[in-house]
Amino acid sequence: MSAVPPAANSAADGAANSAVDLTLDVAVGQTRELTLVRDLTRTRIVQYAGASGDFNPVHTDERFAVEAAGYPSVFAHGMLTMGMAGRVITEWFGPESPLRYEARFRTPVFPGATLTARAEVESVDGSAGTATVTLAVTDQHGAVVMTGTAVVRTSAGGAGSEDK
Repeated sequence: MSAVPPAANSAADGAANSAVDLTLDVAVGQTRELTLVRDLTRTRIVQYAGASGDFNPVHTDERFAVEAAGYPSVFAHGMLTMGMAGRVITEWFGPESPLRYEARFRTPVFPGATLTARAEVESVDGSAGTATVTLAVTDQHGAVVMTGTAVVRTSAGGAGSEDK
């Protein structure tokens, strides 16, 4: 991968960088892996509940999760996992690169989990300046907890029509 990092574009550099080619070298089969969290805490899960407004008791109330719902513990919101997993995309392609991002939650993520995301380029559309990337998030036991797909920009001018 070669590109000018997004952080290199400051207001002071504005005119000089307008001629810089921000196209990434992206090829089918390229991968990136990122540890998202080590030892996910209940506090982080409850903080996410507060930020999202999703106070479903399976995420915040241990007694309810165990006794009423039959889980071994409270567990993380799927969207918390999805949000953390998005980092592998934004750190690879840049924070403004995602055009579409979807996920399927496979199994609950419990406190204490260590999550790792792996992204792989599935296809590249050079004329549109985009790539399709698949994601898999695994826990410390190797269980796949989330899978997903993202379409990302691979060039500064790519896929503007998809930004609706």
